[in-house]
Amino acid sequence: QSVMSVRYHIGIIAFLFMVWANASAAPPTATYFYPAGGQRGTTVDVSVGGSFDRWPVQTWASDKALTVVAGKEKGKLSIAVAANAAPGVYWVRIADNRGASGLRPFVVGTLPEVLEIEPNDDIAKPQSIASSCIINGRLGKKGDVDVFAIKLKVGETLVASVDANRSLKSPMDGTLQVLSADGFVLDQNNDWHGLDPQVTFTAKKDGTYLVRLFAFPAAPDGSIHFAGGDAYVYRLTLTTGGFADFAVPLAIARHRTGEVEVVGWNVPAIARRLPLPVATDGDFTSLHHQLLANILRVKRPPHSCWDAIAPTGAKCPEIFAAPFSLTGRLDKPDAPAVVSVTGKKGQALKVRVEARELGFPLDPVLRILDSAGKSLASAEPPEINKDCALTYIPVQDGPVRIEVSDVHTRGGPRFVYLLTVEVAQPDFSLSVAADRFTMTPGKPFDFPVTIQRFDGFAQAIDLTIEGLPAGVTALVVPPPAKDDGKPPILRLSATQGGVSGPIRIVGRIKDKPELTRFARAAVAEFETTTSDLWITVVDPAEK
Repeated sequence: QSVMSVRYHIGIIAFLFMVWANASAAPPTATYFYPAGGQRGTTVDVSVGGSFDRWPVQTWASDKALTVVAGKEKGKLSIAVAANAAPGVYWVRIADNRGASGLRPFVVGTLPEVLEIEPNDDIAKPQSIASSCIINGRLGKKGDVDVFAIKLKVGETLVASVDANRSLKSPMDGTLQVLSADGFVLDQNNDWHGLDPQVTFTAKKDGTYLVRLFAFPAAPDGSIHFAGGDAYVYRLTLTTGGFADFAVPLAIARHRTGEVEVVGWNVPAIARRLPLPVATDGDFTSLHHQLLANILRVKRPPHSCWDAIAPTGAKCPEIFAAPFSLTGRLDKPDAPAVVSVTGKKGQALKVRVEARELGFPLDPVLRILDSAGKSLASAEPPEINKDCALTYIPVQDGPVRIEVSDVHTRGGPRFVYLLTVEVAQPDFSLSVAADRFTMTPGKPFDFPVTIQRFDGFAQAIDLTIEGLPAGVTALVVPPPAKDDGKPPILRLSATQGGVSGPIRIVGRIKDKPELTRFARAAVAEFETTTSDLWITVVDPAEK
């Protein structure tokens, strides 16, 4: 009888545990993809790190060039990359009937791709690489070191470049070394693109050379050891072919065609100048060439652009008229660049300089100077690896002098920057608190849309939601007239559960399509924002 009683209570406990587990099932999470990218025209089997109580999951990609399908095995995705997919970063999300994961990057490349194969820790037993490729690897445990061997001829330049923390937010601060076959360090780097290393090495003789990668934690933890773990994924480009560093100029006006010069290593003559078409939308145009291992991004602002670097570029004016963008460079240490801009009394000028965020070593400092060189306003980066901006209101008509310098008074061939000066114009932005939401049918779901108005913008904004799932409707509830400081409320209602999908919140101004704005949510892990939001209508009857 006691045995029966024990079995009975065990059965009850097990049943209650299953009920609790189902009732508390959480939406899926995705903490990393491995491999984290693929070549155009290939299909990649990807392992997903994270948690998913239900499988298979629903999938979503930011572009039709990716087809993402949940595999039969839990935690496995199949990602097919179209042959004509533009190289670069795409975003992928997984979801189920309880909600959606955050966005994860998947990088599309042009070179052949291979997987890192363990064991390859010892310089005596490296993984051999036959030709230029992208290695998808992982420093899978504490103390892990990955070593690769590649043959070089005298005079050949090898570019070894890691993409890990920069695009993938792998928690690693990598160090990259080039070694002789017997293990002597010939070159190394640990911070080229933020925390990601890059080495360019020219062989002085024929032979086999080793490329070794290891890492420390991106967030220092007081330990003294090489770091590793499941999420320490990386993409290592090894190539003796063309590799682009940056384009000159850095910006070409959106409404104009143009041509950029490719600055980099091993760039063949046919790929040294690339044409740019007129841009119909977007802030950037991505350029790639079949003889280059990576892409270039060129900014496409709606105003005039000037080039102060290339000798073949159009001659810059002595005094610039805002709005404009200027590609410049600090060629020598302790030699700031000074630009004169037409100013009008009381008309605010918005000035910003981009360098770090474009991949350059310049830590920019901005100053507004009077005719005698006295500083009237200044700005420095708010934190490490950031750029800076300021707003200045002239007190009289006439030229305004803008100085760009480096906080450490450095200069050189890669101390390139993009200076943008604009006249303050009325505008607005929309933001929401999160990039994914859940609701239940029969219960209205409210969330506020924050509207920021700039420089006197006062026009009415028409809010709509695009892409609502079947059975979901939206109503905009404006704030009370007496309390205009509060944001409007988007009130969603659903007639059925078990539906979900991507949505976008759009703000429009009557008769001004150029002022169309999408509500954006912070994607904090990747230091960016997204307008690709997600809504899930949870069926309360479904466990």
